[in-house]
Amino acid sequence: MKSRMMVEGRARPILLVVAIAVVVAGLLLGRLLPEQQDDGVLRLYGSVDIREVELSFRQPGRLVSMAFDEGDAVAAGQVVAQLDAQPYRDRLAAARAERAAAQAELDKLRSGNRPQEVAQAQEAVKQAQARHLDADRNFKRQHALLESGASSQRTVDAARAARDEAAARLSSARAALSLAEVGFRSEDIAAGQARLAAAEAALALARTALADTELTAPTDATVLARVREPGSMVASSTPVYTLSLRDPVYVRAYVSEPDLGRIEPGAQVRVHTDSSNQIYHGQVGFISPRAEFTPKTVETVDLRTDLVYRLRVVVDDADQGLRQGMPVTVEIDARPADHEIAAAQ
Repeated sequence: MKSRMMVEGRARPILLVVAIAVVVAGLLLGRLLPEQQDDGVLRLYGSVDIREVELSFRQPGRLVSMAFDEGDAVAAGQVVAQLDAQPYRDRLAAARAERAAAQAELDKLRSGNRPQEVAQAQEAVKQAQARHLDADRNFKRQHALLESGASSQRTVDAARAARDEAAARLSSARAALSLAEVGFRSEDIAAGQARLAAAEAALALARTALADTELTAPTDATVLARVREPGSMVASSTPVYTLSLRDPVYVRAYVSEPDLGRIEPGAQVRVHTDSSNQIYHGQVGFISPRAEFTPKTVETVDLRTDLVYRLRVVVDDADQGLRQGMPVTVEIDARPADHEIAAAQ
């Protein structure tokens, strides 16, 4: 009898510890999993998910100014940092000069030769005609003298060669005059147009590069990190700021597999925080098609209830009260589950 009482006395503390452990586990489980109370509200738990942006220049250079520090608010389009723009101004000036030269060359090709050049070609034709006429007369004279014996065959052959050369020069002068009157070929004009287009593209690139020396905020945001300081040499795509976007603000939460059929994208939700009594409003924007925290092998029906699906809530009226990683409670007026409907019937 005495030994029995001793055994029972030793067992009571153990049973008390086990009971306390069961109660604590139940409380923790109730905190982690969604709640469904008699009011028909499905409660999910998650955290605030605010998107971040790393700002960087598209061009390399020396950093000359950083306008904001950590915690500062920036507006969309506001200049937050600048590079030394002088090298890019010089490139822009060179590109403008190249474009002007290409335009002048194309204008020359389109307008053709100047009147003075045409007149010069005409005078060259007249000179060639005079030489050809003189060479032809000399040949005829020497040929007549050959018949009377007053000239030699060698002299006649030389006169004939001079006449033929003068005729060739006259033909060349006439062809040059025709080219001067017609102007440049269409292929030359097309090549000039292509050179002008290339110069204009280089000019546009130079303008873009100069504009890229100013870094602007893409949207309203808050500066999370100031990565570089003035005087630093930065390469293209090197982050200089990290911004936290003010809009949109999301909440990342999870819904268990049994409650998955009770919500749908577009469902209106209420968001609560532990730091204030303010209620935020939003809607379910995304439900993951893939389960998470899945057991390696699902063998029983009970294990299937451990599946959860990630969902994203878009908060419509977010303010500074919602911060990155803050735990929140999401309330959804969800429709009853199928098994509850069946039980009610």
